[in-house]
Amino acid sequence: MSLILKRSQSTIPKLPTHKPFSKAQQAYLERVIRVDQAGELGANFIYAGQYLALSHKPELKPILRRMWDEEIHHHNTFNSLQTEYRVRPSILTPAWKAGAFIMGVATGLLGKEGAMACTEAVETVIGNHYNQQLRTLSNGFTDIQELDSESCSDSKTISDLKETIKVFRDEELKHLETAVEHDSHEARPYWLLTESIKLTCKAAVFTAERI
Repeated sequence: MSLILKRSQSTIPKLPTHKPFSKAQQAYLERVIRVDQAGELGANFIYAGQYLALSHKPELKPILRRMWDEEIHHHNTFNSLQTEYRVRPSILTPAWKAGAFIMGVATGLLGKEGAMACTEAVETVIGNHYNQQLRTLSNGFTDIQELDSESCSDSKTISDLKETIKVFRDEELKHLETAVEHDSHEARPYWLLTESIKLTCKAAVFTAERI
């Protein structure tokens, strides 16, 4: 666990040393931190629910524990960013916790295949979401309307945040690969299960960004 804490400290962006962000840039950065913290909190509770439901399968516990530990690290990192930059959390945080835990338990009760199908669906949405954030942060915020002429894309704050998101994205996509390797496609009904979870995750992302 000390390794997780060390990694968390090393990936937290430093205080900005550049000119102040525009209002639109600042609002976007706050939205990134808020929604990513909510998303990683949700992933944390999904794995907690799955670990509980599948605790009787000793061959699966180390796999779930490894992925869960990485989600705890992601969650801790965004908790620290939220505090550092004084970003308010989503007011629906209690709902994210309850809903995610229920999803974890429910898919875990479907067996290994159901749990892995859930992981595949969730990580697909998270991976795409992180990629979208990276595109916006890498192109100088040109996806955001009402920007001034200042570009902060080369600031240390943005560079460190991009690096954090890249590392986390790669770990999430590795979770997706792990899920496929452990028979996520064998879940029944696979299409209905994964598409329902994807739709739920997309709705949660949309809501957490705004509320």
